[in-house]
Amino acid sequence: MVSEKKYYITTPIYYVNDKPHTGHAYTTIACDVIARFKTLDGFKVKFLTGTDEHGQKVAKAADEKNISPQKFTDDVSKSFLQLTETLAITNDDFIRTTEDRHIKACQFFWNKIANSKAPDGEPWIVLDKYKGWYSFRDEAYHTEDELILNKNGEKCAPNGNNVEWVEEESYFFRLSAAETSLLNYYEAHPDFIGPNSRKNEIISFVKSGLKDISISRTSFKWGVPVPNNSKHVMYVWIDALANYLTGANYPDIDNSTFKTIWPADLHIIGKDIIRFHCVYWPAFLMAADLPLPKRIFAHGWWTIEGQKMSKSLGNAIDPNSLIDEFGLDQLRYFLLREVTFGNDGDFSKQALIHRSNSELANDFGNLVQRVLSMIYKNCNSKIPNFQDLTKDDLEIIDNSKSLADNLRPLIDKQSFNESLETVLIVVRSANSYIDKQAPWELKKNSPERMNTVLYTLSKVIYNLGIIMQPFTPIAADKILTQLNVPDNARSFSFINSDSHIAPGLLINKPVPVFRKFE
Repeated sequence: MVSEKKYYITTPIYYVNDKPHTGHAYTTIACDVIARFKTLDGFKVKFLTGTDEHGQKVAKAADEKNISPQKFTDDVSKSFLQLTETLAITNDDFIRTTEDRHIKACQFFWNKIANSKAPDGEPWIVLDKYKGWYSFRDEAYHTEDELILNKNGEKCAPNGNNVEWVEEESYFFRLSAAETSLLNYYEAHPDFIGPNSRKNEIISFVKSGLKDISISRTSFKWGVPVPNNSKHVMYVWIDALANYLTGANYPDIDNSTFKTIWPADLHIIGKDIIRFHCVYWPAFLMAADLPLPKRIFAHGWWTIEGQKMSKSLGNAIDPNSLIDEFGLDQLRYFLLREVTFGNDGDFSKQALIHRSNSELANDFGNLVQRVLSMIYKNCNSKIPNFQDLTKDDLEIIDNSKSLADNLRPLIDKQSFNESLETVLIVVRSANSYIDKQAPWELKKNSPERMNTVLYTLSKVIYNLGIIMQPFTPIAADKILTQLNVPDNARSFSFINSDSHIAPGLLINKPVPVFRKFE
């Protein structure tokens, strides 16, 4: 018996200090494309997203609204849950860090680390006093040499956010004791961090020397209580990062769920939280004697006129309004096609319209519409018979059959725009083929050849419809429905088969799959 292939993918959990924007949608859509791709490729996928609901910022925001932190997080978390529905995300779990299952996992994780020893034989966690700079907005600690001066000559975090001097009793995680282990791990697992520019940044940071980090707070109470010392709550990052374990059914490590899906195959995050995920998180896992995730990929930011998209700058774009104006498929396609995943990209509606019109409506949509319309009008609404497939016919069919094989390694390294370019090469070659063969001319003087050309193109469109399901699921569904493809014949295993598109198959009346924008 062949064992089932498993794949565990996560978004970061989103901080509930405000409602979601297109930057959040970007991360979630990227994960959804991979989750759909893996599912269609025969994997049983675990796809986790959710909300990060503890910390000083949340407590302050709730206080300003004169409501409890729990009520505040209940309200804001709903907007992130609704976004997954609006984006048609296929996650099978939505974690909230205020859930009992997560609090149980966090406290078990803490105890596991606290009861183990670092490579130098000393405990990983020690109680001491924190004195240093703290960025309230980032919930992050900064050393003196990390600070910069703002335009007013005041000390601030490297990203420009304000810092304040903090002194309080705190538990510390001895991150310095993990330095050699981390560097050895990065060297032994070159694909652990992506893209390469981020990996180099992390290696350089660790080589510069790691300092122990504060992992508890006493100045507020909105957090997971530290086991055996309720005066302390866990620093938001040890709490937040443990969500990936909670989603895998931790701390029930003997359960079949945890054993089969941990370690996670892929964490996708924004580049602003890479240090927490690629330094702190693997060190915590090493200390808890748990396997590390197989890969962590940090994507870039979407900017508006060169500034990072964020609520605080007032330039965040509501993804709901973009979907209303342009459509979900168009938004998904643009975000993953416009820039190399990992780089920053500058957002504009004009660029979205251009991509949608030129590549989706003109290239792909027009190919589908004119081929299926010719079959519907000239072949009694049925896939026509074919005779003597030529070298050109076989080549274009074979190219479309190769799409799943060609996209697998690209998806595994999160090369979305290259994946879509690979699909577009087949689309463009099909458009060149139809122009060269001119089936509208063949109708007059060689109807048998016209039938063969249209049969060939129907095979190509079928394969394109299957492979585009992760990227443009609504349009792909329209294409496959027009071809009368049953739901159980839409996985990638059917790309290389001849079981569906066959002469005599009745197709449905063609309708445009992508609209064009003025």
